Amino acid sequence: MIEAVIAQLKAEVPFLQGRVEGALDLANLINTRKLSPYGTIAHVIPLTLRGGAPDAATGIFRQSFDKSISVLISIRTNDRNGKKALADLDPNLRAIIDAIAGWAPNDEVGVFRLVSGRVVSMTHGAFIYQIDFAIQDQLRIANA
Repeated sequence: MIEAVIAQLKAEVPFLQGRVEGALDLANLINTRKLSPYGTIAHVIPLTLRGGAPDAATGIFRQSFDKSISVLISIRTNDRNGKKALADLDPNLRAIIDAIAGWAPNDEVGVFRLVSGRVVSMTHGAFIYQIDFAIQDQLRIANA
């Protein structure tokens, strides 16, 4: 599912200019303590898996669950107080939300919904914002 979200962001969010990566690239940036050489980059990472109440019927086990992902937006700031990053934040966040909310990859039961957003960091020349989305899916296991 992560790869499908990455592809959706690359196709639908022009300001990212195709700069959307997964967790491995983010881990590499963190481990090397280097900012992306690009002005803005997004990383899509898996977040949580939360089960709902199960529903057992004769011969089948059924349970709804939510899968959550995060889109981390890293914006390189060249000014001392990050005014440029903050000025661009609202339209950039809205473009990402519009690309993911209401959309579903593969054959999930539901569509993505916006869960939350927050500032993660504003240090060392980078402004990092996290947007969380969740999608509902369903387990259907036939009992033998």
